[in-house]
Amino acid sequence: MTPGIRGASGARRDWRGWREATQDALYGPAGFYRGSEGPAGHFRTSVHASPLFAGAVARLLCRVDEALGRPSSLDFVDIAAGRGELVTGVLAALPAEVAARTRAYAVEVAGRPEGLDHRIEWLAEPPGGGVTGLLFANEWLDNVPVEVAEVDSAGVARRVLVRDDGAERLGEPVDGAEAEWLARWWPPAGDEGPREGLRAEIGLPRDSAWASAVAALDGGLAVAADYAHTRDARPPFGTLTGFREGRQTPPVPDGSCDITAHVALDACAAAHAATCVPGRTPPAALLRPQRDALRALGVTGARPPLALASTDPAAYVRALAGASEAAELLARGGLGDFVWLLQPVGSLDAAALLVDVADHEEE
Repeated sequence: MTPGIRGASGARRDWRGWREATQDALYGPAGFYRGSEGPAGHFRTSVHASPLFAGAVARLLCRVDEALGRPSSLDFVDIAAGRGELVTGVLAALPAEVAARTRAYAVEVAGRPEGLDHRIEWLAEPPGGGVTGLLFANEWLDNVPVEVAEVDSAGVARRVLVRDDGAERLGEPVDGAEAEWLARWWPPAGDEGPREGLRAEIGLPRDSAWASAVAALDGGLAVAADYAHTRDARPPFGTLTGFREGRQTPPVPDGSCDITAHVALDACAAAHAATCVPGRTPPAALLRPQRDALRALGVTGARPPLALASTDPAAYVRALAGASEAAELLARGGLGDFVWLLQPVGSLDAAALLVDVADHEEE
């Protein structure tokens, strides 16, 4: 692409697809994810909400360990690791015997934080292979840049072009593999066919990124946790948005804000299955709401018995705080609405790793 003209601020003034613009804005030399404050400085994830989340992931890693027959070396890979909060919490929550066998990896474009546990290997890219254990990607795929398509007045899906100031216009018609992806996974059509203004995010790069990450597993489980949707309920106008300093904002690809879009996790699951050996049926993947997955891993949000306040007031206060944190992780309309894609590799049964517990509705 011919370099665009830049103004006094250094911002580009030419038009390009959202995928290229987002890539530069998030991961370029001055990109959003290169900043020293990290994701926690701009938005609250499940990892930051409560240590209960890391505890649940540690419990899942232990179940994977059991299902694999307790291998001599167990891997935990944290993709989109931020500043290492999740992997640090998981290591702290593991039983000593499991922690002693665990090799921990944090995958993040930013540099290694000072003071990070020496047991954690810091990587710029997911491991290329040889992983046995659990690969966990919390809010990663929503930040894998994608193209945006919009239906024009003639009913044609066209690529949306954007400038660094966030202005948009329609470009060329979507074709090739991207058009095939839209037709299969997100046909931009209403009840009466394509209508002007309907939008879709073309998830092909996310499918490829997920399939590549899962390919690193020789055996075990890969989990992607993200805001997501499936083919039977795609949002008609897309989900592209921005976040800055804890507030939702219009997506402007100038490096000043996060740019994110919900994930077609059903397409990601199918992308991995397509890479499996022909003639072999891959283990079944699962899609589960976060609230269900966390409850199955022991996060219930149940309040402590009031009698504890009399017998052990300090324990009651701690338990009440934990119940409040759990409620945030499970909440409808909030973090509980995340979806987990559980993709097993080898002989694991993903459903068997999620043990049913008593259902507790949020207060």
